[in-house]
Formats: sequence, structure tokens, C-alpha cells
Amino acid sequence: MGYLQEARENHVKKKVEEALRSKMKQKALKECDFYCSKYAECARGRTFSVVWQCRKQAKELNECLHQYTNDAVLEEMKKAYMIEQESKEMNQ
Repeated sequence: MGYLQEARENHVKKKVEEALRSKMKQKALKECDFYCSKYAECARGRTFSVVWQCRKQAKELNECLHQYTNDAVLEEMKKAYMIEQESKEMNQ
């Protein structure tokens, strides 16, 4: 029973999930702006050599982004959304 209950609690519509993913990505880019700038600076003026010349900056950026864009973060955002929706329904 616990698994079904949890599945119902975490279920949101596809459009809502897409919006939450977009919000999650925006927050990640904002939080990792320093690493984005470092990578962009390294990549400026390069084409194919970006792959090996900016490997360190790309790794740092990806590590930072992963902190803010993983399944656990998305699940927390879904829970918060569901709680917010339940609260709105009760207040109506």
C-alpha cells in the first residue's frame, strides 16, 4: 500500500512536470553561473578544440549542474507542488 500511496502523491500531469523541469534547469543555471562563465570564456573562439581544451571547465560545470538537476530535486519540487495544490483546493 505504501508504494501506491507514494506513487499517487508524486503523480503530476506531464505539462506540470515539464514546467517543473524547466524551473529546475533555470535555477541550476543561475546557481552555476560562475562555472557557466568559466566554460564560456574557455570556449570563446574555439570550435573542435573545445572538447579537449575546456574539459576541466566542462566537468566543473556538469558537477555543479548535477547538484541542482537530479531526480531527487525534481521529486522534492513535485511534492512541494502537490502540497501547494492541496492547500489551494482546501482554501476554496
